[in-house]
Parts: sequence; structure tokens; C-alpha cells
Amino acid sequence: MTLAYVFWHRPAEDVERDHYEDLLRGFHAKLDSVSACFRLDVLPWKHTDGYEDWYVVSDWAALGALNEAALAPARRAEHDAAAHASAHAWGGVYRLLDGPAEPPLAVRWVPAREDAPAVWQRQMVLGPAPEFCLGGRDPHGRVRVA
Repeated sequence: MTLAYVFWHRPAEDVERDHYEDLLRGFHAKLDSVSACFRLDVLPWKHTDGYEDWYVVSDWAALGALNEAALAPARRAEHDAAAHASAHAWGGVYRLLDGPAEPPLAVRWVPAREDAPAVWQRQMVLGPAPEFCLGGRDPHGRVRVA
């Protein structure tokens, strides 16, 4: 069972976007797992810009290992720098139902399942998040940062 921890966030008001993205790239570069960060014109449930991180793992045990690894001494400085530059954050765990086990370059968030090149279903949520994520090919309003 492939899972993804999807994490949405926004920089603090006094943090420059270029600096924030440098911090995000630094953290993602230190991880030993499949991950990506995208700058969004609009968050899936809120009419404001932000960022969406994807961390893809093989199962629930690997999700726990990722959590430990993110805060390990080898990555702690990069994690904490990015976290301290954030003002707001939300997250959820999604399960891959169909498609490749990788962060989708383009997505649509929908309340009911539809056909798509990739389908992820919400498992656990730590804030507002749609039920399904449909991976596609049109990254409108979505730029890969890391």
C-alpha cells in the first residue's frame, strides 16, 4: 500500500518567498525518500497561495520512519529552518488507489472518485482537505520548487 503525506503550508508574512523556497529545497535535498514541493497559486480549500509538499512512502511503518528521519540530527537544522519560516500548515495522509507512486505534477482535488492517471484517497487529515486527489497532466497554477 503506497501512502503520501501531503503537507500544505504558507510562509510567515515577514519571510521572502525566494528565501522560503531556498529553505524548502534545502530540506527536501536532505531527505532519503521520494518527495516534492510545489508552489500553488491557490490552496485546494482556501483562496490564497501556498505550498504543497508530497512525501511518498511504502506503508504506515515507512511513514513513521519518515517522521523520525525528518527530525534526525542530519536533517534537523534544515527542517527547523523551514518550519520556523512557516506561518500556517495543514496536512493529510493519502493512499494511492491507481497510478504511479510518485508526487503528481498536476492535480485536481475532488469530493468523489473519477478516472485519472493517478488517484489518491484521503486516509487521515490534520486540517481541511478534499477526499480525492486526481493526478493529471496540466500543472496550471502549480510550480515545482523541490
